[in-house]
This record gives sequence, structure tokens and C-alpha cells, in this order.
Amino acid sequence: MSDLGTLATVGLAFWVVAASPGPANISNATIAMRYGRKSSLIYGVGLSVALAFWGVVAAAGLGAVLQASIGLLIALKVFGGGYLLWLAWQSARSAASPKPRKVINAPSGNWFLRGLILNLSNPKSVIAWMAALSVGLDPSATTTFVLTATMLCVVVAFANNAIYSLAFSTRGMMGAYERSRRWVDGVVAGLFAAAGVGLLRSALAR
Repeated sequence: MSDLGTLATVGLAFWVVAASPGPANISNATIAMRYGRKSSLIYGVGLSVALAFWGVVAAAGLGAVLQASIGLLIALKVFGGGYLLWLAWQSARSAASPKPRKVINAPSGNWFLRGLILNLSNPKSVIAWMAALSVGLDPSATTTFVLTATMLCVVVAFANNAIYSLAFSTRGMMGAYERSRRWVDGVVAGLFAAAGVGLLRSALAR
């Protein structure tokens, strides 16, 4: 396979992983529908920067070290699980309220930080990176090629989060959210709770 073909394979594999419904994409979509495009785009940048950090970790070969470091991995899973449960609680509170709480936009830095924390506290991100990079790369790949593949995946990550922000911040999607807010927030709370409990169970199973 040519270098371009290999890069395309890696990029496609990472796109499948990045675009699949998960805590990051679900939270980004919810923020876009509730708070609008600007907040969601800033939140998406935070998600993407954290994902890029894990990409550097995976490309540098430190992903395997992280997997072998039981204490660090458990700490990340506990923190990530706790953060997801906190997000579940926030969504559950909104779902339980018959009237929507007054929407107050957080400062831009807060949205960025929230996105950054969510993906930094998710050790599954580095596993996803390792899986994507291993699809097309082999042990003979040069450092330059690995860095190129990593940068391609970073671009894919930013593009994916931007697409979620743009798609779910349209008038139609925001209107649909307002009409079905309690149902949407209830489902989101359940998904966050399931993901959080799953991370905590995984940490305790070590």
C-alpha cells in the first residue's frame, strides 16, 4: 500500500472512532442544542486539544506504558468516571425540572476547560488512538510518517467536533431540543451514567 493509501486508511479508521456516539460527541451535541454554536465550538476545541494530547502520547509509544501503569490508569478511570457521573447528575436535574433553567452562557474559557477535562480524563482515548494508528502503520514506519499520520488524525478530530457543533446548533435542532428537552436530557443523563459506571467498574476490576 502506498503512503497516501496508508494515511487514508489511518484517517478513515480514526474518523470511525471519533465520530461514533460517545460521551464527548453526546455532550458536544447537547451543548450545541442548549447553548448554541459558539459555546459548542469552543467546547469542541477543548475536546480536540485533549484528544490531540492523547494522540501524541500514543504516537510516542507511551500508550503502552500507560496501559502497563496500573495505578495511573485506575486513577484516570476513577476521575473520568466521577466526572461523567457529575455530568449525568447535571442532565438529570435538567430532565427532572418541568421548566428549563435559565440558560446562562459560561465564559469561553470555561467551555474550553470542560471539553479538555472530559477527554483528558478518558483513558479510552489513547486506546482508540493506538487502534487507529495500528490499522495502517507497521514497525518499519518512519518517525516522519507516524507524525504525519498523527497530525492527520488531529485534523480529523477537530473536523469531527466542528461538524457536531454546526449540525446540532441549527435552528431546527435547537427548536427540537426545546420541545423535547426533558426527554433528551433524561436520555443523555442515562448515557453519561452508564459510561461513568462502566469506567468505575473497569477501574475496580483491576
